[in-house]
Amino acid sequence: MIDLAAVYDRFADTYEANRGRFDMAPVLADFEARLPAGGGLLDLGCGAGEPFAAHFAARGWQVTGVDFSPRMLDLAARYVPAMTRIRADMSTVDFAPASFDAVVAVYSLFHVPRARHAALFRRIRGWLRPGGHFLFTYATRHYTGAERFEGGKEFLGETLFYSHLGPEELTAALADAGLAVADLAYREIGGETFLWVTARA
Repeated sequence: MIDLAAVYDRFADTYEANRGRFDMAPVLADFEARLPAGGGLLDLGCGAGEPFAAHFAARGWQVTGVDFSPRMLDLAARYVPAMTRIRADMSTVDFAPASFDAVVAVYSLFHVPRARHAALFRRIRGWLRPGGHFLFTYATRHYTGAERFEGGKEFLGETLFYSHLGPEELTAALADAGLAVADLAYREIGGETFLWVTARA
């Protein structure tokens, strides 16, 4: 069993060297254009809080970050001091209904076993206020080489656990959760291709 929290604790040691490798500015700008001028944002798998949590916190949003790596949360305290930090697993953490205007899970949701994805989507839908948006990255065959995948892959010299459904299963799970896909696109960022999905409550 891969201890992802321990792996990301080790990534914290080299975080500075890898800052800026993934330019998400175009995605961030597109997502922000869909949102109100202020509100509450939840970052699932927030890591060090960059760029999404940091961007919205700097614009006065109330930002909450969830991560299972204590070392990454220590970095988040430095980079996004205004963010409320919660050490937890995104698949088990809970919030009151209609707590957020936006939820993001960037480079994180695919570490959750795919058997839990549908339930997690339903919970995220419940946490969103009406009209709220959910942005996430999803692994596909472009990254894992398989239509459906669950297992280990190398990243920055470490073996990480990845898990994903097929694209049609994914969109069906979102629809069943009450999330309408607003944008779905394959994007290559930092030399890696993932599916970027924006869904609306």
